[in-house]
Amino acid sequence: MVSVSVRPYQATTMAAANVPVPGEVSPLTEMHSGPISLTNNSRIVGLLAQLEKINTESAESDTARYVTSKILHLAQSQEESFFYFSEKTRREMTAKGSTGMEVLLSTLENTKDLQTTLNILSILVELVSAGGGRRASFLVTKGGSQILLQLLMNASKESPPNEELMVQIHSILAKIGPKDKKFGVKARINGALNITLNLVKQNLQNHRLVLPCLQLLRVYSANSVNSVSLGKNGVVELMFKIIGPFSKKNSGLMKVALDTLAALLKSKTNARRAVDRGYVQVLLTIYVDWHRHDNRHRNMLIRKGILQSLKSVTNIKLGRKAFIDANGMKILYNTSQNDDIETDINKLKPQEEPGRTIEELKMYEHLFPELVDDFQDCDLISKEPKPFAFERKVRGPIVVPTAGEEASGNSGNIRKGVVMKANVSPKGDEGDKKPTFMDLAKEDGKDNDRTLQQQLGVENRTVSSVHGLNNDIVKALDRITLQNIPSQTAPGFTAGMKKDYSLPLTVLTCTKACPHMASCGNVLFEGRTVQLGKLCCTGVETEDDEDTESTSSVEQALVEISDGPTLHDSDLYIEIVKNTKSVPEYSEVAYPDYFGHIPPPFKEPILERPYGVQRTKIAQDIERLIHQSDIIDRVVYDLDNPSYAIPEEGDILKFNSKFESGNLRKVIQIRKNEYDLILNSDINSNHYHQWFYFEVSGMRPGVAYRFNIINCEKSNSQFNYGMQPLMYSVQEALNARPWWMRVGTDICYYKNHFSRSSVAAGGQKGKSYYTITFTVSFPHKDDVCYFAYHYPYTYSTLQMHLQKLESAHNPQQIYFRKDVLCETLSGNSCPLVTITAMPESNYYEHICQFRNRPYVFLSARVHPGETNASWVMKGTLEYLMSNNPTAQSLRESYIFKIVPMLNPDGVINGNHRCSLSGEDLNRQWQSPNPDLHPTIYHAKGLLQYLAAVKRLPLVYCDYHGHSRKKNVFMYGCSIKETVWHTTDNAASCDVVEDVGYRTLPKILSHIAPAFCMSSCSFVVEKSKESTARVVVWREIGVQRSYTMESTLCGCDQGKYKGLQIGTRELEEMGAKFCVGLLRLKRLTSPLEYNLPSSLLDFENDLIESSCKVTSPTTYVLDEDEPRFLEEVDYSAESNDELDIELAENAGDYEPSAQEEVLSDSELSRTFLP
Repeated sequence: MVSVSVRPYQATTMAAANVPVPGEVSPLTEMHSGPISLTNNSRIVGLLAQLEKINTESAESDTARYVTSKILHLAQSQEESFFYFSEKTRREMTAKGSTGMEVLLSTLENTKDLQTTLNILSILVELVSAGGGRRASFLVTKGGSQILLQLLMNASKESPPNEELMVQIHSILAKIGPKDKKFGVKARINGALNITLNLVKQNLQNHRLVLPCLQLLRVYSANSVNSVSLGKNGVVELMFKIIGPFSKKNSGLMKVALDTLAALLKSKTNARRAVDRGYVQVLLTIYVDWHRHDNRHRNMLIRKGILQSLKSVTNIKLGRKAFIDANGMKILYNTSQNDDIETDINKLKPQEEPGRTIEELKMYEHLFPELVDDFQDCDLISKEPKPFAFERKVRGPIVVPTAGEEASGNSGNIRKGVVMKANVSPKGDEGDKKPTFMDLAKEDGKDNDRTLQQQLGVENRTVSSVHGLNNDIVKALDRITLQNIPSQTAPGFTAGMKKDYSLPLTVLTCTKACPHMASCGNVLFEGRTVQLGKLCCTGVETEDDEDTESTSSVEQALVEISDGPTLHDSDLYIEIVKNTKSVPEYSEVAYPDYFGHIPPPFKEPILERPYGVQRTKIAQDIERLIHQSDIIDRVVYDLDNPSYAIPEEGDILKFNSKFESGNLRKVIQIRKNEYDLILNSDINSNHYHQWFYFEVSGMRPGVAYRFNIINCEKSNSQFNYGMQPLMYSVQEALNARPWWMRVGTDICYYKNHFSRSSVAAGGQKGKSYYTITFTVSFPHKDDVCYFAYHYPYTYSTLQMHLQKLESAHNPQQIYFRKDVLCETLSGNSCPLVTITAMPESNYYEHICQFRNRPYVFLSARVHPGETNASWVMKGTLEYLMSNNPTAQSLRESYIFKIVPMLNPDGVINGNHRCSLSGEDLNRQWQSPNPDLHPTIYHAKGLLQYLAAVKRLPLVYCDYHGHSRKKNVFMYGCSIKETVWHTTDNAASCDVVEDVGYRTLPKILSHIAPAFCMSSCSFVVEKSKESTARVVVWREIGVQRSYTMESTLCGCDQGKYKGLQIGTRELEEMGAKFCVGLLRLKRLTSPLEYNLPSSLLDFENDLIESSCKVTSPTTYVLDEDEPRFLEEVDYSAESNDELDIELAENAGDYEPSAQEEVLSDSELSRTFLP
């Protein structure tokens, strides 16, 4: 094994993130669990006694200053011990029985020394801050309020008053005031109200002083008499000098000022004063400004404060009238519809912005050779053009093998239907000379010179009567209504149709002899050791004694299960891994990536979670604190300590994650068969803990092992609604079952007691981590198993698949290019793939048709943890490269530009969301940096180049995965539907928009079993303005710009309802997407297919565009799950109002399950048997 230093870029540890690592005792725990330090107690006793003696004897101020400074030092370091001592050991302190608090207050009351006063105030601030309400109440009972108010009066007589002294006095009074029921009266009698108010008036620019003063004014205002008194002295007008429009600076001061204003306006006198001065309109204007700019919901408390002020004003009749006159109802209604929806029509309108000059974009010309190649040196199918005869033949239904269909025994046969070919004559007279490139750059709607028929290899075949005119129209209607009608295969199509260039099957089993495998780990990489584990050398539990020279059961499984040939090649994978560059310089290869994966031949239903499991798991966590003697608390895996020795005991599981895409940072054994797991954050980031992929070995069969991943961040997960983690068993793979399986029982996802630091929580304090817990029983002894969040798909796997596709395709039929778009920060290449059909010949008309095919631009895997996106992309690539006749028709219709992995570095290094720059690349499309975000910069450059040469893509789609919704669905962009969500229906009718953006999702909803139209949304949110979908729509001008989201869990509708999604279904979705594009082509270019225009009138119904009908768009932020019956209430947390999930931490912003409210009907249905 090679010693690897993992994550050198990782600067934040669990300790730095304020996460108590199990197995370690925090200072706070240590303080409460054991006796207080005798040394510190003795020092405190001595100092307090000495201070009391100074008070009694009126000793020199220098001595008091020295003693209080020492006490302050101890209070700052051991305040818990100090307070405990002052309460419990008063008899040991002085003979008079005074407490430490009384000694301090007495000194504060009598001393004339400024530094001594500041020392004591600092001590009190430390104690009250650490002890909360209990200590504040104790200070009040000892007369602290009166003493401090008197001190405030005395300090105000200085000219000018000491700033530090005023800050300290106001800070502590603001903390203890709410605990004193008579504080308001005391403050008014002492004249403290005007002192504080005048300080604010005179120091508006001194935010350090104004902040505690505002906090104290808020406390004063709790008394109605004080509130009126302050109002008469101009406090309301003063507050409106502090609050104002959106600003990133001094948001804390703004929040406190609004809280104070809301309290003041509870007085009807102050409310009337605010109305008379026109402040209702001012509050509404300020609210709209904050609402518009607070895209990431970081200032929700400020917006809440403004609403509280408006609520206080509208408690009086005059205030309600002013609110209505200021159009407040409409303003608040519109903003309440969706905080995130863009409301500025000018921003919604697509504005094609080149961004870069033509000269700059010329750097991408070499990536578009298909636009200039004349194919004179290519061996094409035909050298002479065939006559363009216009035939009234219509294609039959388009069919793609579904996940539930078995492969045909004859791979050359067409499973359903016959795809006929029709030739269309081009319009206009063409000269013999070849046009220039710019002459060929036509718009998408004008390329009528396409080859629209496909010869399937049989020259002399007869066309049956089912292809007559009437039947043509019927079949066309069936097709455009998106119904698949099976038809008989033409007699000429036989097994002899199988091409020699079909993709080969690859056996996944390890066929090398054991001695060879024993040395395999040392010779695979030159100069670099690769570990493949010990199982190949130690043997395998065989299920039968088949001859090793016979066909392996894995190969049989592939033939029986797979709908198409595999692209996996273990030896090629190893060769590719050699050149893959990772931050930790991984030296191991995970068995699942080496062996490969095939979909299991059985269905995997969504897990039904037993009621009570979450409560049981939380109770078991609490028992750790109650029965500490049962807790082992031993670290068994630690990437932060590379030299850490792995325990050799036989009953301890062994863990590993030092391989491509692996993510597991630390493991602590809690009980004999229970382990806490801690994940790595994304490199150069301090959050995004969600993706996991790790190895486990050393297990015993039949034992229930519990795994707890304790530092997840999202507030909810599909693990609560039937999703299971994935496991890959090497023993099973060697027994001819090389597949990932959904496993685990007692699965739930819940908030735990580990706190995130304010840095890790986006500036918010007290936010908690979440736990994924699951229990697994392993079937084999000493197996090597792998667990993953979702089906892994590594960068090296992609490169292997692309090489296999390239080497297996027929160059006479398929135009395939694999270029390097750019290099990543780690120096890995980002592949760019071009796929289309080769021209029928190098004759001018065929080259012209080839060059003028519309573009389709696809991308995937910008978020590394969304591995399902890569499996969908794999399905798309395999279908485009297949010998399926409809695939050939698709290639003849489009040129595909594909970036299959936008974030190679993130994928390689096991990140969940970010690249090596620590940034979400899907939030960088507006202004990508060529150095920090090279893949986004150049992908956008390709699109800008196409726009510059007037070859705008017909469709752009970015493949993603969704962690909290089921099914597959799309997000698109529509001005009309966005406006519909923000204003009334009448206004939305005034927006003119081509509704073609709905056509492709509607097609997919009919032909793809996993696709759900009701989950689609076409609303443009402010927080998504820098995503690929919105930027390509708005800046590049692609109307059909989509994000296609695939569930990590499963489906709750259609053919796969109640089933967890697998790679078979994901790859099928990728293939169905291609079929949808072909149908889209037929709908957008009906003349090429000779369809009567009357048959296309159905598109109005298909699109459902009338603004008079309730929009079918599902609100993009809605969860698709109801509240779980057993949901545990976390509302007792003191920081509930701060628990706002940031969009950047949760991925695309979605509300948690706790935020949902069930209707009465839903509630009744939930409890029905």
